[in-house]
Amino acid sequence: MKKVILTALLASTLVFTGCFKDDDTPIIIEETTIINNNNPDGGDDCPVIPVTGLIAVSTTWTADNIYQLNQKVVVGDGVTLTINPGTIIKGSAGTGSLASALIVARGGTLNAQGTADQPIIFTSTSDNISCGQTAGTNLDQDDRGLWGGLIVLGNAPCSFSGDILEAQIEGIPADDTFGLYGGTDAADSSGAISYVSIRHGGALIGEGNEINGLTLGGVGSGTLIDNIEVVANVDDGIEFFGGTVDASNLLVWAQGDDALDIDQAYSGTIDNAVVVLGDISDHAFEIDGPEGTGSGEFTLRNATIIGNTVTSNGEYADYRSNAQGFTENVFAFGFKDESDVELDNDGVATNYNNGLLTFGTWEIVLPAGVTDVADIFVNKAENVMVTGFGSTATAVSAGSETVGATTSNLSWTYSNVAGGLGF
Repeated sequence: MKKVILTALLASTLVFTGCFKDDDTPIIIEETTIINNNNPDGGDDCPVIPVTGLIAVSTTWTADNIYQLNQKVVVGDGVTLTINPGTIIKGSAGTGSLASALIVARGGTLNAQGTADQPIIFTSTSDNISCGQTAGTNLDQDDRGLWGGLIVLGNAPCSFSGDILEAQIEGIPADDTFGLYGGTDAADSSGAISYVSIRHGGALIGEGNEINGLTLGGVGSGTLIDNIEVVANVDDGIEFFGGTVDASNLLVWAQGDDALDIDQAYSGTIDNAVVVLGDISDHAFEIDGPEGTGSGEFTLRNATIIGNTVTSNGEYADYRSNAQGFTENVFAFGFKDESDVELDNDGVATNYNNGLLTFGTWEIVLPAGVTDVADIFVNKAENVMVTGFGSTATAVSAGSETVGATTSNLSWTYSNVAGGLGF
């Protein structure tokens, strides 16, 4: 057994001294944690530092350790968690109150800025990835729900039912006050998150209620969200609950529900995004609008969305419940003939007629059996007629598209390599 002495100042101020060997069985001896790390390439052991509860003092996580999230780990108000490039964070298995997640509470700051060569990776304890690696060997895009996810909460405006100022984020029990989000500071900052890969999450916390890969609740425009990848999450890939933050260079692969989800009057810009649907994925985009009287219009532009003919769902987009905003420069291919872009109800159809929901260029490679691109755009409102829905779309052949994402920006991702995307 190879000895490694480690001292870790955690939120609980516990000091752990441990030794590590090459198998997978945690051993507790006289309150000393012995955690045994997987090394698929036979490299050196990598210390694993368990973290639980509130991070009350600003701290830095480094790439020479793996950090294991046990249940909820919360970056508290006034506290900064810095995660260095190349650092691996693994979430423990568990459901309900035992589900693991990293939560940045309102007033907390996450400074997680990886690089293309050294992304920061959030994954499951089941993943045999080790320090210095960007991928393990034992999990793939069909391994979902093995831990929770990353949740960032801020003080920016949201539109809630009843025009309340704040609400509890989905995925966190109502009695946990660190789950509150929303406020009046549109320029609020929750930090900087870039070159981050989030894999195999979406643990169940209640019937039909799973944690998203990346949840952004009331996050303000002072926050950097750039170069984010979510792979194999049970629920949505990235969900924007209100807020004003801009997000760029996003990739979601093989989520169980929707890839990019907008709600509660999110009014930022999503620019340069790729969605690759998996075998159980639902929509590439699911777009909702304000829930109260507050307003806010999103911009979603420069996106490439790739369908999946295996999935029983696999839709392009669903614009629902009062959606307000602008979608442009979308390139789509690989969908089923019954897949559609839909206006889901009377409210959103009315917004379309009133110019509150607008569309720029879409270019679509038509599925077999579809001869008119306008047939992909469907109004499902019961009482509101619309005209011109789909008029900004054209049919193209693969390789002739002039819009969509700059996919080379996302060549660094795990999805590009494991999914053979060719970016």
